[in-house]
Amino acid sequence: MNKVALVTGGSRGIGFGIAEKLAAEKWDLVINGVREEAAVAEPLAKLRSMGVKVGYARGDVGSAEGRNAILAATRAFTGGKAINLLVNNAGVAPKVRADLLETSEESYDYVVNTNLRGVFFLTQAFARDMVAAKKTDPAFAAYIISITSISATVVSINRGEYCIAKAGLSMMSQLFAARLGADGIPVYEVRPGVIKTDMTAGVTAKYDDLISKGLCVQPRWGYPEDVGKAVAALARGDFPFSTGQVVMVDGGLVVPRL
Repeated sequence: MNKVALVTGGSRGIGFGIAEKLAAEKWDLVINGVREEAAVAEPLAKLRSMGVKVGYARGDVGSAEGRNAILAATRAFTGGKAINLLVNNAGVAPKVRADLLETSEESYDYVVNTNLRGVFFLTQAFARDMVAAKKTDPAFAAYIISITSISATVVSINRGEYCIAKAGLSMMSQLFAARLGADGIPVYEVRPGVIKTDMTAGVTAKYDDLISKGLCVQPRWGYPEDVGKAVAALARGDFPFSTGQVVMVDGGLVVPRL
């Protein structure tokens, strides 16, 4: 059996870009999303056409019930065995970009529950399975990769709740790296910059202008496959002595320049 990866939010955008690159390297996949399976039939079929097994785990990472459903579906796919790779990619943007002085508790809770709180407890659950599998078989390969954002350190005052969640997720990645290091489970953070997805569709004109004026060292948008390539390299085990580290996929956006 191929190694198995769970990619949360894996049916579109960055998540699908990650899933494609993993499928190309013959990872079997469990794709998580909140839509009914029939609504994601096309991306699932595309992944299956690459010669790997693909399951679907419907559930909202932001709720306990959703996380339980994801766990149950994933364990059913693996026959109760631990997965080899957890990719924490699912995330939401604020429904309304509001000034920091106008951010509502409802928006804050919506974003943080999905992008940070839910990711923490989902990671906790799968990490327990991975640790148990490692104790049974020390050769068992396991990795955890969280997709954050340059918003972990780059301020956007009209979506403060998103920045706070991504900053917290960055620390979460370091915490799990420290906790799981002795168990032989590397934990990484991949931090994308401006990536062309449905989440950024509404600000295309804004970023087209900024990129043309030198926002990034590399003068282009990032694409989901850019993030997917980074995740695939980490999941291959190409960076075995780099747990807890951040891989930037931002075209040099955060490079200080005069």
